[in-house]
Amino acid sequence: MRTNVAAGLLALIAAAGLTIGMLLESSRPSQWAFIAVGLLLPALGWLLAARRPEVRYGWLLLATAVCFGIGMLGAGLLIRGVAGGYPLAAALALFYGLSWVFIPLLFPEGRLPSRRWRPVAWIAGVAIATHAVGNAMMTIMPTGYSDVSTPVGLVGTLASTIGQTVTWIMSLVVLGGLVVRWWRSERPERGQYGWILAGAVAVQVGIGLVLSFSMNAALPGIGMIGLVTLVTALPGAIVVAIVRHHLLDIRVRIRGSRVLLVFDVRPTVDEVLSRLGSALEATAEPVEQLGRLATAVRTGLDTRWAAVTLADGRRVVSGREDGPAALTLPVRGGLGRIECGPRDRGSLHEEDQRFLEALAVPAGLAIQSAGLAARLVNAQEAERRRIERNIHDGVQQQLVALIAGIELARATGGDAETLGHLREQARQTLQDLRELAAGIHPSALTQGGLVEAVEARCARLPVPTQVFARRELRGERFADEIEGAMYFTVSEAVANALKHAEATKIEVRLDRAAGRLRATVSDDGKGFDAGGLATLADRLDALGGGLDLDSEHGKGTRVEAWVPVGG
Repeated sequence: MRTNVAAGLLALIAAAGLTIGMLLESSRPSQWAFIAVGLLLPALGWLLAARRPEVRYGWLLLATAVCFGIGMLGAGLLIRGVAGGYPLAAALALFYGLSWVFIPLLFPEGRLPSRRWRPVAWIAGVAIATHAVGNAMMTIMPTGYSDVSTPVGLVGTLASTIGQTVTWIMSLVVLGGLVVRWWRSERPERGQYGWILAGAVAVQVGIGLVLSFSMNAALPGIGMIGLVTLVTALPGAIVVAIVRHHLLDIRVRIRGSRVLLVFDVRPTVDEVLSRLGSALEATAEPVEQLGRLATAVRTGLDTRWAAVTLADGRRVVSGREDGPAALTLPVRGGLGRIECGPRDRGSLHEEDQRFLEALAVPAGLAIQSAGLAARLVNAQEAERRRIERNIHDGVQQQLVALIAGIELARATGGDAETLGHLREQARQTLQDLRELAAGIHPSALTQGGLVEAVEARCARLPVPTQVFARRELRGERFADEIEGAMYFTVSEAVANALKHAEATKIEVRLDRAAGRLRATVSDDGKGFDAGGLATLADRLDALGGGLDLDSEHGKGTRVEAWVPVGG
């Protein structure tokens, strides 16, 4: 409310000063026409400042309009011979400076394009102030020229001339910057900058016309055209940018015979949901879907950044996350949450909370889709690793044992019985490999259980191997992952005993006691490094079990594995 009153008061001061000043000069129709076009600036400033008070640009336009109104009032008083009009007329220098430099420079939100423009702003500000102070100190003679015969008049003239010249140079610098910003921008920003650039060029044309009139007073029409151009070029360009490009979230709508200005325009929930649905259908990549969801939230609420965080900690951010979240919404089902950063202009309100809650359903679906895809990927990776472990711990070790048996048979001149065992072992290994390629356990493990599978495995070894297990354990079955882990641990242990320890006798014991299923493999070899058992240890650890190795050169090796089974 206070901002509306302040904006209205400033606009009223600007309009009253302009109107009174122009009428003090004369009441000709041309004066009324100039008043009409001159009111465009305070009207536009009031509109933006009252309806979008957080945007500095509207207040800049109002300040410029107030300077113009006060300056024109001072000019009218001077024409009527009132000496007190000099200080008021000096406000025109402020109007010119703000119009030439700061209105185009701070377009469209009232902030500098970057820190590099700070020196330009400071130099221009000092120059504009110098120009205004110089004008206030000048004494105008009846001939229209400044009286430089007095120290005050001389200093005022010099200050006014230097200030005006530097201000004009800074306006050219700003014009060049606008050209660069327009050239580098993309749609729709290029269209916005194009109009303000056209207005800034028109201002330079107006400056030229006013200077032409000041050098040749016999051309009053040129001076009036230049002044009108200076007053209306930039406000007109801003109005066109607002109408055509929805600048500062303002749209013009026609309802019947009325033209309405709609402020704080943002996409409706239906519009966002429609666009978001199309965007999510256009991509099957989970991370990209989350990114598009975050972008839809950021653009819908006009925040600096938005992020979607999954329950597992994965996070996708749209924009530059440069501060704490201003608004957070958990997604139903504990799937994750949506976070929004602050706005560049204004703060988030209850309406924004409701807007975000409306996105909870599609957000949940997108997050659920991403989570499902992640679980599928993880499941595929886990299955791939399981098959890899089974091949490494099972079939690979059988092949190692087969090769060791062939080498032993060749060295000892193996008899028919030994060769028959080796052939049967090769056939069984081939069968296990085929089954593992389909992602299943070895047939003996699937059909007969752990004890029977271990006995079948050890029966094919080229060295004497004994398997000990209590009778009640023989018919008992356990979970597939437990049986598989214990079976492949035994396979790895006996394969290492043959390949590395050069054992001549192996003993395997299976037992269940105190809620644990144990498998112990002992040999009389020379010992071996435990590095090859690392994957098995990880596998058992994942089941809550463990693996112990006792290996010493000359005393054999003892491998003990266990997993909890309850009971």
